[in-house]
Amino acid sequence: MERTFLMVKPDGVQRRLVGEIIQRFEQKGFKLVELKLLTPTRELAEEHYGVHRDKPFFEGVVSFISSGPVVAMVWEGDDVIALSRKLVGATKPSDAAPGTIRGDYANSVGENLIHGSDSVENAEAEIKLWFS
Repeated sequence: MERTFLMVKPDGVQRRLVGEIIQRFEQKGFKLVELKLLTPTRELAEEHYGVHRDKPFFEGVVSFISSGPVVAMVWEGDDVIALSRKLVGATKPSDAAPGTIRGDYANSVGENLIHGSDSVENAEAEIKLWFS
């Protein structure tokens, strides 16, 4: 079974979309194996987004993710990484298809509700980081 890391970002928690988001993954047939609610430290946020450290948006995403509670989750299932990415939708909400989480609920690139691992290697690293 493949595993992936998903995180409902502060905007999703604030807008009370956690249940709706979890329901979509459950309805797809994936198994929720770990979940926790926390407000990430700046250090955790910097490590999570470390690959983007030299990009102009780094400071903004770090500040945003550490601005309030997030719901960190580990999901399990066949091809869960690729299928979860399809459920999440494109990073830019205006490019996200209707029926995806971002297509239905996100308003901006900066506040796009959810993060999902994009590869097996990143999923393993993110799970280890958030659920050590």
